[in-house]
Amino acid sequence: MNLNQNKNHKTKNSRQLEKHFKGISNHRRIDMLMLTLDQICENLDCNYQTLAEHSSRLVRAGLVSKKKMGNNAEHSITPYGKKICKFIEDFRWN
Repeated sequence: MNLNQNKNHKTKNSRQLEKHFKGISNHRRIDMLMLTLDQICENLDCNYQTLAEHSSRLVRAGLVSKKKMGNNAEHSITPYGKKICKFIEDFRWN
């Protein structure tokens, strides 16, 4: 497979891919990535500190972005996060 097959998209190097895959290398982070914030609070049985740590790892992996708003933070999924979610969904059903 040619690494430069699609000239319209940037090709990620191995280190960049590793960063993304490490970001989802935990069942809680996969669940968090696939759920909305409201769903996370309702569905995951873990404390705030655990969620905050996993959230930070998703941010460091470039799969979620975080925007501070006073004492709160707004999280949103990045374009790479959306691609990983699609990959996970496809992988689950194959």
